[in-house]
Amino acid sequence: MSPETLFPSLLSNCSTARPLTGLPHGPDPPPCDFGHNRKDAPDGRVSQIATETSTPAQDLSPPRPQAQDGAPPLPAEPVESRAAGLLRGVFESGRPLTYIRTSEEMRAARLLVEAAGRLFPGQAFPVWTWSLTEGFRSGEGEPAPGTRSALEALDFIAAFAQPGIFHLKDFHEPLRESPEVRRRLRDLYASCHDRRKFIVITSPVRSIPDEVERSVIFVELRPPDVIELVAFLRDELNSSASASSAAALDPETLYLLARALQGLTLDEARYALRRALASGRAMGPDWIPFLLEEKRFLVNRGGVVEFISDSKSLGEIGGLDGLKKWLLERRKLFQLRDSVSAEIVPKGVLLMGIPGCGKSLAVKAIASQFDLPLYRVDMIEIFSGRHGKPEGAFVEACRMLEDMAPAVLWFDEIEMGITSTDSGGEQGRIFAFFLTWMQEKTRGLFVAATANRIDLLPAEMIRKGRFAEVFFVDLPLDDERVEIFKIHLDRRGVDSSRFDLKQLAGFTNGWAGAEIEQCVVSAITKARIEDRDLTEQDLVSISVSIVPLSRTMKEQINHIRQWAFERAVRASPRALGR
Repeated sequence: MSPETLFPSLLSNCSTARPLTGLPHGPDPPPCDFGHNRKDAPDGRVSQIATETSTPAQDLSPPRPQAQDGAPPLPAEPVESRAAGLLRGVFESGRPLTYIRTSEEMRAARLLVEAAGRLFPGQAFPVWTWSLTEGFRSGEGEPAPGTRSALEALDFIAAFAQPGIFHLKDFHEPLRESPEVRRRLRDLYASCHDRRKFIVITSPVRSIPDEVERSVIFVELRPPDVIELVAFLRDELNSSASASSAAALDPETLYLLARALQGLTLDEARYALRRALASGRAMGPDWIPFLLEEKRFLVNRGGVVEFISDSKSLGEIGGLDGLKKWLLERRKLFQLRDSVSAEIVPKGVLLMGIPGCGKSLAVKAIASQFDLPLYRVDMIEIFSGRHGKPEGAFVEACRMLEDMAPAVLWFDEIEMGITSTDSGGEQGRIFAFFLTWMQEKTRGLFVAATANRIDLLPAEMIRKGRFAEVFFVDLPLDDERVEIFKIHLDRRGVDSSRFDLKQLAGFTNGWAGAEIEQCVVSAITKARIEDRDLTEQDLVSISVSIVPLSRTMKEQINHIRQWAFERAVRASPRALGR
């Protein structure tokens, strides 16, 4: 399926949106949080950690004015990005040692320059960068002689008489291997106090020796937010061959392109932008499908999260009118999530019920209805051990998807992967994290979960407020089976008006939607083998030979219905008892 078909409303909104006066911003991030963001060290001490919040910058913004005709609120003029504000706060606190975990060295270097410019406006505040292969250099200048080794680099910092920021790339290796380097760094910690000399170590891994752990503030650099991506887009487009056309991009178009790139690193965003440039499409909203392609590659590369491109519409679901009505009502609230109270923004929905009755199909329709990409968490892959400890892989997957919001996140058969039965084991720890995460996650991520063994779901999972609503999906009613027959016949190019669908619905009483689909597929297969058109008799004869799940698993299905009778909202508007 082509990417243009996955987000039709998003593209149409881009092409008809009205110009903006600026872009989103929020208040300056807090310098650091040493109370809530912390990590126990191996010896039991607590290291000081600052992490960027995964909440998008616009979620932190004060209320913004509404656009006309019920459109999303208009963004305001930006001040600084989330990452730059965090680093500025660290420097304002006067801490001389900072450890940043990131694989984006160039982005980290640019953020240090930006933070220095905001912290000391109008002053020549140098930013020196060190690597093991070149030594220290400032900007584009020549490397300083005699600074290639780690000890020489630290001696250079000690001898430097002026204020400055000293960026040490991959310094975790000499820090881990040399006691002399660790001792020298501790000496610098004392000598750099109140002298506006800041040492910043960047590394893709977290490796802080015990000797310096209490002296270092740890920062995990998350992917860029919308403000940083907008600035990146301006720079890239102005330096490209299409610089003349770049000036024609209005602020709202830049904002929409930046939202499509959320979750990517700046390098990945650059590749996505070049893909869009190479497409030959007009600069603007037509680029969004090509930007989303890079996001698919990022998600599928990890193996834990899967991008689902098989979108469905609500019209492809037979019945479930109660669920459809709820989705149509909540769609507007979700689209206005940045301007309304977080209490009324839908967090997600739990669909539980009988297998084969359209729960998975409904999740795909939710993503299409909300004009959002759909990602599915593979719990089997998480517990495989190929990605480290399961709880670590699960936490990292959730954090990555928060960075990629807005999106729909799908947990299929959630009762098999996230449960409280093993409270002291891996599943119990994942369950505890999931409950907290559902309360605190960014409002741009809509969680859709499905469950078959609903009796295995703990009370903490289904209580009111965890999900926006809990729906029970039962076997389809008579008129719903008529609708399901019509959908599957029309989808396969068969004129459904030639058949007595009410009679077929009578033959299939107690059937699940998946069983009706297989009846249609088997009848069409039989007709094609005999090289003739499908007849109603084909459908009747196939229906007679199929034993539905409601008959083979009667006791279990009755148990599911009784359990859900007073615990969930009916996805179909009629009573359960039949």
